[in-house]
Amino acid sequence: MSFNLQVFLFSSFPLLLVLLLLKSFYPSSKSHKNLPPSPPKLPLIGNLHQMAPGPHRALQSMAQTYGPIMLLHFGTVPVVIFSTVEGAKEIMKTHDVVFSNRPFLDIVGRLTYDAGDIVFASSGEQWRQMKSISVLHLLSKQRVQSYQQVREDETVLMIRTIQQANESVINLSELINTLTNNVISRVALGRTYERNEVKAILDGIVELLASFSVGNYIPWLGWIDKLRGLHRRADELAKDQDDFVEGVLKEHEKKKESSVERKDLVDILLEIQRDNSTGFQLERYMIKAIIMVTCLSFESPPPSIIPMRTART
Repeated sequence: MSFNLQVFLFSSFPLLLVLLLLKSFYPSSKSHKNLPPSPPKLPLIGNLHQMAPGPHRALQSMAQTYGPIMLLHFGTVPVVIFSTVEGAKEIMKTHDVVFSNRPFLDIVGRLTYDAGDIVFASSGEQWRQMKSISVLHLLSKQRVQSYQQVREDETVLMIRTIQQANESVINLSELINTLTNNVISRVALGRTYERNEVKAILDGIVELLASFSVGNYIPWLGWIDKLRGLHRRADELAKDQDDFVEGVLKEHEKKKESSVERKDLVDILLEIQRDNSTGFQLERYMIKAIIMVTCLSFESPPPSIIPMRTART
């Protein structure tokens, strides 16, 4: 259990005790039919206290008791858990349209231009258009093959680094991570960036995305996140990342037009915006959001409990 969650649970214990007493005197008369099995939950926090020591292990353990389909409550948010391949197929393929929406999370929204990217955007026309742009223009087979030289160049540099080590100990994991980062950076942004240039921003974003946000699970207690300084930190990071991305865009706008073989993803996005070739108005903030999500692939965020998809009502 994260330190922030422990502090929240400890500080809210008196309130939990009062709610437990009220619940015992005034039991709910609502009828809940056809709901999946559910482990006992506490008032206010639901089953959040059962997510230790790790969400994946806790969910696996509960699935062995309550079955492959179970209902949990993360705060006041009901969450249905599927723990089988067949269940995942039903959600991701058979009924994907029903489950395709994504809840808007305050901290995520502050860091992604109000979910203006592809990963965090809600299902809708904007998301479909941006997905189409990604599939047809950014991640097509021809486009991926055009970056073969970049992959080969960076691989050669890594091999040379190993050869120059003169049989001394090397950190192979770090070298492979650098290789991956450099390839993504050149393909997406046009050149490599020193990790120190963006590391502080990316580390801060990853930390905030993985932090426990009370408002995500108990909306009427969202003011606690403001008192904890989460909103302020998110707004400060949002400004830093916007300055970085704006610099990347201006750098691309100043340079001469690139050949088809040397165009990076930012070049392509700016070209689509300029020519309006897709019939969809690709706004500048959307381009920035896509760039930042790409940069986040440089990092490996720690696991966290974040509701990612919900069925539309």
